[in-house]
Amino acid sequence: MFHKEGYRIIAVTILVVAVGILFAERYITNDLLFYGIVAVAVVFLVLILQFFRNPARIATENPAQIVSPVDGKVVVIEEVFEKEYFKDQRLQVSIFMSPLNVHVTRYPGAGKVTYSKYHPGKYLVAWHPKASEENERTTVVVRTQKFGEVLHRQIAGALAKRIVNYAKEGQEVAQGSESGFIKFGSRVDVYLPIGTKVDVTLNQKVKGASSVIASI
Repeated sequence: MFHKEGYRIIAVTILVVAVGILFAERYITNDLLFYGIVAVAVVFLVLILQFFRNPARIATENPAQIVSPVDGKVVVIEEVFEKEYFKDQRLQVSIFMSPLNVHVTRYPGAGKVTYSKYHPGKYLVAWHPKASEENERTTVVVRTQKFGEVLHRQIAGALAKRIVNYAKEGQEVAQGSESGFIKFGSRVDVYLPIGTKVDVTLNQKVKGASSVIASI
């Protein structure tokens, strides 16, 4: 199953690969070179298909837990000053996605969307200290039952050139349901109340809608 954000890119990729192979078959007489071109084209197509895959994830809603919004690796767990929305100290958990991870972004908790904003910006590498403030990004806040307001922020990286955000202020959302998509690798930050029990460790691999990153 593939994500709707990839339909056009997948179709174009299949067309380009097919035309490339037909061209090579007609004009390339060296068998080794021909099969090399075919192999590269097939690998490229497989990578595109893998990037836009959208495996079914059914989260069991638990108001006492916050689930990971994306697949990836935990790269930051620290107290920081969140200056866009809360304007106070928060516990930040950041998850880095490689181009090989599933790139669907999901709601960490159920509740009402109280804030949703897109910010144009730069494309610094996702682990750059200023990426969360200067890169293209979206900020979404959901008022949950147990944790109060929880913020998650999609951040573009050096490869990610488009962030898709489905969140609309005022809508009720389910834990683990889709909130957006980031194309070609990046990072998502989650901001929790100070004192929240974190259930992951640095460098731990997590899955969106499945891995519990915090609990009460």
